[in-house]
Amino acid sequence: MKINQVYLGLGSNLGDRQENLELACTRIFKTIGATVAQSSIYETAAWGLKEQNDFLNQVICINTEYEAVEVLTKVLAVEQSMGRIREVKWGARTIDIDILYFNDEIINLAHLTIPHPFIQERRFVLTPLAEVAPDFVHPQLQQTNATLLANCADTSEVIKNNSYDNLP
Repeated sequence: MKINQVYLGLGSNLGDRQENLELACTRIFKTIGATVAQSSIYETAAWGLKEQNDFLNQVICINTEYEAVEVLTKVLAVEQSMGRIREVKWGARTIDIDILYFNDEIINLAHLTIPHPFIQERRFVLTPLAEVAPDFVHPQLQQTNATLLANCADTSEVIKNNSYDNLP
């Protein structure tokens, strides 16, 4: 059985944001695979649609036996089970889970693009991603996460929130 390494970006800006991240991590562990790395939690202003609550963001790395499309299906089920409603693009949400990387694969399907197409444009993704995998090379851009972060044009503030350290 092949084990796949998947990097997931998690974000929440509705309800108890910390609890939402904890619950998402627990449900991902139970339904998709074991967490092998977990970033700190970062507080960031909303991106895209700015008139909403600030987000807590985090990146986790999991090992899973599932293929990318199966991971997507399971991620969407976790979001739905946590009350995620997709009404407005970049709108407020209890939980958002994005597949950032799936091994070092490049996947272009109608409903799934890996690597996530906006990694290099979003400091709130790159900061926790570079924390857990600074030397991982983006398979299309051929740059490490640390280099992508250093060259990121996004100037949004990403604040490490030490009060959220040591989540399960």
